[in-house]
Amino acid sequence: MSRIRDNYENSRCLKIKKWIDGEVDLLASGVEIEAPEEAKEAALPESDLPNPAWQPGMRRPKAAKRRRRNRDGRDIRYFRRIYQLMSVFLCLAIIFILLWTVSYLPAFGNAGNPDNNEVSARYIESGLQETGAVNIVTGMILDYRAFDTFGESCVLFIASCCVLVLLRIDAADGDARARKRLREADDRVFEPKNDVILQRCACVMVPLIMVFGIYIILNGHLSPGGGFSGGAVLGSGLILYLNAFGFKETERFFTEKVYRRVTLSALTFYCLAKSYSFFTGANHLHSGIPLGTPGAILSSGLILPLNICVGLVVACTMYAFYTLFRKGGM
Repeated sequence: MSRIRDNYENSRCLKIKKWIDGEVDLLASGVEIEAPEEAKEAALPESDLPNPAWQPGMRRPKAAKRRRRNRDGRDIRYFRRIYQLMSVFLCLAIIFILLWTVSYLPAFGNAGNPDNNEVSARYIESGLQETGAVNIVTGMILDYRAFDTFGESCVLFIASCCVLVLLRIDAADGDARARKRLREADDRVFEPKNDVILQRCACVMVPLIMVFGIYIILNGHLSPGGGFSGGAVLGSGLILYLNAFGFKETERFFTEKVYRRVTLSALTFYCLAKSYSFFTGANHLHSGIPLGTPGAILSSGLILPLNICVGLVVACTMYAFYTLFRKGGM
C-alpha cells in the first residue's frame, strides 16, 4: 500500500511542476524566483494599484500593466518551448546512438559471431578442469561471468529497496492516519483466523520446501539448479509460512533487521570473493582456492559459497516483495 502525502505543497512533484512553469529554479537549491516589484504590481487587482495623478509623458497604468503581463506570459511560453525542444532532441540523440550501435553488430550467420568463436568451445572443453563444476552452466555463470551475476544480484537488492521506499507505511509520531492504515493492513483482519487446514498443510509442506530449496542451492554446481532457482523455492516456503501463521509468528525468526543483515552480508561476501578472484586471474597469480574433486559436494572452489549468497539474496527479495505489497512493511 502506498503512502498518502498530506504536505503536497512540499512534495517534489509540485517543485518539478513549478520548475517546468518557470517559477522555481531547481539548480539554485529549490529557491523560488522572486518576481520584480513591477510584476507584483501587475499581478495585483486594479483597485489595489497605486493611482498617482496622471501627467503628460507618463505611461498609462492599464497599458503598462498589460505589457508587463504579456512579457511574463511570453517568457513562460518560451521556456516551455525550449523544454519541449530539448526533450525531443534528447530522445532523438538516444535513438541515433542505439541505431549507430546496432549498425556495428555482426551480420546474422557470420562465422566470426560470438556464438561461433572459441569462447563457447572453451566453456565446454575446459570448464570442468578450470572451474571444477560438473554443471557447465553454473561454472560459466559463477566463474567466467561472475561479474554479470553480481550485477543481477545487485539489481534484485536495488529493486527491493525501491519497492520498500514506494510501498512502506511509516507510523510517524502523531500521525493518526498512518497508524490507522497500519491497523487496517493487519494480516489477521481481512483473513480467516487460525485456518486449521492451511496451518496443518504448512506444517508438512514448509519443511519439505525448505529442504528442497537448500538441496537445489548446494547441488547447483553438480546438477541443474543453483542460487536463483533454489532461492525462489526458499522464498516460496517463507511466503507459505507467512500466509498460514501471520506476521507475528514469522517475525519471531525473520524480521526487517534480519533481512538487511542477510542481504548485505551475502552481497558483500560475493563482492569480496570475486574481487579477489578477478585480481589473481588478471595478474596470473595462483588464487590458492582448491577446486576439489569434481562431483563432490565440496568442490568447484568459490562456486558453492557464491551459490549460497545468490540464493539468500533471491529468497529475501521474494519475501520482501510479498510483505510490502501485502502490508506495506516487513
